[in-house]
Amino acid sequence: GTGSINSDYKDWEWSADAGERARLLQSPSVETVPKSGESQGNGLGATSALGAVFIVVNAALGAGLLNFPAAFSMAGGVAAGIALQMCMLIFIIGGLVILAYCSQASNERTYQEVVWAVCGKVPGVLCEVAIAVYTFGTCIAFLIIIGDQEDKIIAALVTEPEEAGSGRWYTDRKFTISVTAFLLILPLSIPKEIGFQKYASSLSVIGTWYVTAVIIIKYIWPDKELVPVEIPTSPSTWTAVFNAMPTICFGFQCHVSSVPVFNSMKQPEVKTWGAVVTAAMVIALFVYTGTGVCGFLTFGAGVEQDVLLSYPSNDIPVALARAFIILCVLTSYPILHFCGRAVLEGLWLRYTGVTVEEDVVRERRRRLLQTISWFLLTLLLALFIPDIGKVISVIGGLAACFIFVFPGLCLIQAKLSEIQETRAISWWAQVSYGVFMVTLGAFIFGQTTANAIFVDLTA
Repeated sequence: GTGSINSDYKDWEWSADAGERARLLQSPSVETVPKSGESQGNGLGATSALGAVFIVVNAALGAGLLNFPAAFSMAGGVAAGIALQMCMLIFIIGGLVILAYCSQASNERTYQEVVWAVCGKVPGVLCEVAIAVYTFGTCIAFLIIIGDQEDKIIAALVTEPEEAGSGRWYTDRKFTISVTAFLLILPLSIPKEIGFQKYASSLSVIGTWYVTAVIIIKYIWPDKELVPVEIPTSPSTWTAVFNAMPTICFGFQCHVSSVPVFNSMKQPEVKTWGAVVTAAMVIALFVYTGTGVCGFLTFGAGVEQDVLLSYPSNDIPVALARAFIILCVLTSYPILHFCGRAVLEGLWLRYTGVTVEEDVVRERRRRLLQTISWFLLTLLLALFIPDIGKVISVIGGLAACFIFVFPGLCLIQAKLSEIQETRAISWWAQVSYGVFMVTLGAFIFGQTTANAIFVDLTA
């Protein structure tokens, strides 16, 4: 069996009651058994290996695929984009396996709890703050996507000449985003529990696969008016390829959701999990590569950050894809907000030292305040940041932390906690791998964040 890491809660000041809210950060469609020392490896979970593959693919695929054609353009072409994905995929799969190993060793069932248990208080708090910021940024991106797709749908529905319709108040982007957000998103975000996660995840899978199919078909049988401006075959500079990293990290980031998926399996074994995540990431790779390559080759260097914006407004199959994306985002925003709110709630309860039972009276008031503040801030930022690429360039760096930095730290701490008289070569190899993951993740985070601040946000 695997020994428990930092199992004495007093050593790292964890409050079980305060952390219970953070346990709500689960992947959609995952039903886990109660946390206990006996639940590991006894087949008490409900998810088969095939089901786990589906859930991990679902967690990885999302609205981020709209940005992949632009990422291929930034990377300098098809060869550079595919090569970058393949190299990063090795570490993405490695991080997922490390998280499963550390989850089993620490007997914790969510991402942030694993980091708390294995790495201690400071990395645990940083992880929770990073999750809150990441989900906040993703909600902003979702609202921008809604605005992008509604602009094209309205343009197709308005029959007047463009000059006549451009001044109508009800076609203004800020108005349409605000109305959609207040009427549909806010009511779905207020409840304490979210019961439509399974339906939302199924809808998301259908939507992303349909969008990919449309982009591939449009490349194979292009419309006559779709002529690529220019198709780069190599990056402009050796550093330009790194500009695609935020999109790749944002697209493949399913690590926060992966720990509950692992613990929900009938046989939660690291070896089986390795096969599950490898299959899931290969499937995601084909979807993202198909979208990125075909979208990039269709429009070349002129592709929009949101690839659907590059297609004509009156294209019916693309219009249906836009409708799918809007539905996916409408149901995904409340889930992402729910996850971020759960982490903030856990941080607040731990900071105040109040248990869930003692704080139940104030919970409703605080939940309303948190939800309305979160909603208004994300809406305000989405109204004045019309480019989804700018948001992804920022939160993509945080995604690199979830993929590389925190799993690397967990691996290092897990190996250092082992009591061994002699250090075998495999031990040193694993520690070195963890150090390399932390270094690589820190580089990606620093490079993409600096690029977003000094290039994108100041443009």
